[in-house]
Amino acid sequence: MKQLFAPWRLEYILGEREEGCIFCKKPTQKGQERENLILDSSEKSFVVMNRYPYNPGHLMVVPRRHVSDLTVLDADEMADISRFLQRAVAVLGTVFRPEGFNVGLNLGEAGGAGIRDHLHWHIVPRWLGDTNFLPVFSDTRSIPQALDSTWEALLSGFQSASKTDASEKSNSDDTAT
Repeated sequence: MKQLFAPWRLEYILGEREEGCIFCKKPTQKGQERENLILDSSEKSFVVMNRYPYNPGHLMVVPRRHVSDLTVLDADEMADISRFLQRAVAVLGTVFRPEGFNVGLNLGEAGGAGIRDHLHWHIVPRWLGDTNFLPVFSDTRSIPQALDSTWEALLSGFQSASKTDASEKSNSDDTAT
């Protein structure tokens, strides 16, 4: 019998469960972006790595406001979330060169939401053949890169994307005047 060791999962299995909403707490902890796996943020939303990913680079875009009902997000919040979804796909495409993506939102427990009280969109990079025998036979996934290494690679991509966005905004402002 072959064994697959994934000791990082033990933290999730045996670890203490935090009180309150992690999506409300994490972005308010200034200076702990690396520890909290936050890659980019704005006044309305933020991008965070999934600590227990389905695939390397599994990201989430989360509104800062604690809501579980998609219909209560205002136009500014939706625009900000859309901007981060586009940026996340672009950065993941550049950094990891996936062959596709799963991008979506699970609404409510019946819809598959693991954290149903705070909306969050998933962006999961996909490669042909990334679903193999492990999940089928043993309900196990193999993640080939440590979270810290993934965070470093993606942070660089998000910083570059932010600089490009700022430069393009500056150029469009110059053209408008």
